[in-house]
Amino acid sequence: MKRALLLFAMLALPAAAHARPRIARCVIATEEAPYRGPCRFVPDRGASFGLEPVRGRRFFGEIGSISVAVIKPGEAEVSGLTGAGINSRWGSARRSRRDPACWEGQDFSVCAYQR
Repeated sequence: MKRALLLFAMLALPAAAHARPRIARCVIATEEAPYRGPCRFVPDRGASFGLEPVRGRRFFGEIGSISVAVIKPGEAEVSGLTGAGINSRWGSARRSRRDPACWEGQDFSVCAYQR
């Protein structure tokens, strides 16, 4: 019985719970400002992920974290979260064919390179 409960608990945990955040190199381009530098890559379910700045509290302006939520292979919704907790929707993005570490939207791009 204990083994069955343990197995059930292991299977019930999302796969992302086993993946740990790691340091990456981020290159983020927006109309507001570019960011190039270290970031914390936080894996989520599927191929979705979050990015957090390593130095300081913001990437630029009020943006303290970025979320790339994959809705289907090659397509994602991207948003930024401000220090005040306001979620700003950046829009849809497609995975770059030239650089698979990048997601490109109409007026932004988010790239996260694993070290």
